[in-house]
Amino acid sequence: MSRLKRILFMASSILFFAIILSIYGAIEYYGWQVIKNVFTSANPKTLAWIYWGISISFFVLFMLYRPVLHRYLPKEVGTYFGVAFVILMLSKLVAVLFLFPEDMVRLVKYASAKFNGTPVAAGGLSRSEFLSKSALLAASIPAGTLIYGALVNAYKYQYHKVTVKFPNLPDAFNGFKIIQLSDIHSGSFTKTEPIIEAIEHINKLNADVIFFTGDLVNNVASEMDSYMHIFDKLKAKHGVISVTGNHDYGDYVQWESKEEKVANFNQFMGVHKKMGWKLLMDEHHLIEKDGQHIAVIGIQNWGGKGNFPKYGKLDKAYKGTEEVPFKILLSHDPSHWDAQVTTEYKDIDIAFAGHTHGAQFGVENKWLKWSPSQYMYKQWAGLYNEGKQYLYVNRGFGFLGYPGRVGILPEIAEITLVKG
Repeated sequence: MSRLKRILFMASSILFFAIILSIYGAIEYYGWQVIKNVFTSANPKTLAWIYWGISISFFVLFMLYRPVLHRYLPKEVGTYFGVAFVILMLSKLVAVLFLFPEDMVRLVKYASAKFNGTPVAAGGLSRSEFLSKSALLAASIPAGTLIYGALVNAYKYQYHKVTVKFPNLPDAFNGFKIIQLSDIHSGSFTKTEPIIEAIEHINKLNADVIFFTGDLVNNVASEMDSYMHIFDKLKAKHGVISVTGNHDYGDYVQWESKEEKVANFNQFMGVHKKMGWKLLMDEHHLIEKDGQHIAVIGIQNWGGKGNFPKYGKLDKAYKGTEEVPFKILLSHDPSHWDAQVTTEYKDIDIAFAGHTHGAQFGVENKWLKWSPSQYMYKQWAGLYNEGKQYLYVNRGFGFLGYPGRVGILPEIAEITLVKG
């Protein structure tokens, strides 16, 4: 890198940090205004020490966690610290939304008074005090919701049962029961007991086959070291068949060398083998029952949205299934379905995907189904169809980033294929 480029890079980095610090400072300032105006009976100095002590401590921890502290602190500490930091910042951002417009009004009044040489009238309950109390009340709603989502909903598995009819389904597979799991994200787990209970319940369902549609880990294969002995207990008549997701390749980690990244992915594939899962890497697998067959086609991650990688080769996996009467596709990213499956492979009867998590946030009941996911993904949760083709998008077993769920709960899907 030339000297000029280094200078420009350093200058842009400093500018970026200055902007972030300014935004953070503004949010903290408005948060302080709310606390100061609401708790008027408290000792001002004590209140200031408490507020700014907590705020500065959280900021320092946030800045030091990734480069230093994550090596020494338990994973659970980092996870819940992240939740607390996000909740605090979101609450303070609410204060900005309430008080910033008022400050603009005050600024206009002040400028007008200065221009006209008249004082600004005051009296009664100040607008600032009223808005501060309103801001505190409003901030408590998302804060409380996020806390509940982390403490209660993270492992609150929902069992979604769906029956799909196909006229071309071989008779032997009428009533064929599929359990689909997706997006385990083992690197995010902080508990094992609810996972063990979920696996035990899945096994009691006596499924014909279990599909796993990618994102076993967050970043590295070793994240599964503490969970292999749990997930290797999954049982089905035709076993567990899996594919990769975008997080499984280690693309979001700074590796010392290309060889280190390759070794991690080889270790990752070995995890599937040790658990007894059949990992399909752009290949297919035939399931036989009473002399009849269906094809399970599994491809590596193939994303049709954003910058997600297109590792998968559906043409390679599909080859050899042309004469099989019924075809199932496992593809992690649901955007693959519209981008390639419904246009080029119209004889694939049903596809299974995950990836979206339903954004881990939204509303889902018999009256309303909404999530931020829908603004990026046309198919983001549940069953969809295009003509005679179907797609089921799993809401995800685990979580990523925010260690919880609000409205869109973790899912274990049970899909039954029937002839009709």
